[in-house]
Amino acid sequence: MPLVAHNALPTFQVLKDRGQTVLSLERAKEQDIRELHIGLLNMMPDAALAATERQFIRLVGSSNPIAQFYVYPFSIPELARGEKARAHIDKYYFTFAELAAAGLDALIITGANVIQPSLDKEPFWGPLIEVVRWAENNVASVFCSCLATHALVKHYHGLDRHHLGRKTWGVYSHKVTKPEHPLLRDVNTRFDAPHSRYNDISREQFESAGCHVLAESPGIGVHLAVSPDQFRTVYFQGHPEYAAISLLKECKREVNRFILGERKHHPRVPENYFTTEGQAVADAYIAELVTAVEAGRTPPEFPETELQQYADNTWGDTGKAIVNNWLGLVYQLTNLDRHKQFMPGVDASNPLDV
Repeated sequence: MPLVAHNALPTFQVLKDRGQTVLSLERAKEQDIRELHIGLLNMMPDAALAATERQFIRLVGSSNPIAQFYVYPFSIPELARGEKARAHIDKYYFTFAELAAAGLDALIITGANVIQPSLDKEPFWGPLIEVVRWAENNVASVFCSCLATHALVKHYHGLDRHHLGRKTWGVYSHKVTKPEHPLLRDVNTRFDAPHSRYNDISREQFESAGCHVLAESPGIGVHLAVSPDQFRTVYFQGHPEYAAISLLKECKREVNRFILGERKHHPRVPENYFTTEGQAVADAYIAELVTAVEAGRTPPEFPETELQQYADNTWGDTGKAIVNNWLGLVYQLTNLDRHKQFMPGVDASNPLDV
């Protein structure tokens, strides 16, 4: 069922222009269909704020439980923002207080950039945990991406992520470890997924906390896990929301940081991302870039347009399937909670007993 454009957030029109079904609020109110209200806590830095917003809203809108989707982006005031991003948030985003008062069915939490050695020292930590504690008793499930996973595992289980030494960056093959779990219904037992992270929570750490690992990649680690109750918190270390060009855009940002002297070493090309032809183009560009920077010459322009044709999306259908299953369980659980008096014998506290 479709997204509902319940405010003037530009993402709704962008997705509609790209062929996604998006209903106006007036049209949505004409239909007698259940609604699901989903919060999107977007903590990404300015350069990725709008793209991350679009990616998650698109992913939700690509799913098909019998419901209309109202997605409410919000952020944390303590995060440093530039003028443009702040204006976007002020104009189109909601406040946590507004959403807490109105109520939500589920919550998505994105990653964020960090500057402190420990997550609980970050300026967003206190406000994030306030949201998480509220969500414990007010939403059916919390869906975490990348850093949000690390933050919630630390909050709930006192486990610290560990630095990998080098960035895990690229597209990797994963194996489903619990195909019977409802989040993995109709998902291939092997699938691709992108990662972009310097830190990791290992399978051993997840399992020591009683969490269940659902999918992982040899040498790369856990992609998907769930909390001990199997559903209330969904942990992704990878990025099921990424578009085909997300890693390309990230590569361009890292190249620009190298050119500006913000990073000492040139970035590696994301692994297993480009076709063979694209990998050759990217490698040749990096070599030319390093030569120019070392010689004090003007760096060559990043070949974004050329590389885009060599970047395939091999993970999107799997991401949609998992999110579809997640939203289906949210739908069942919230529907059961509202109507459980008519369904004796079903344990409403167990989301998998539906």
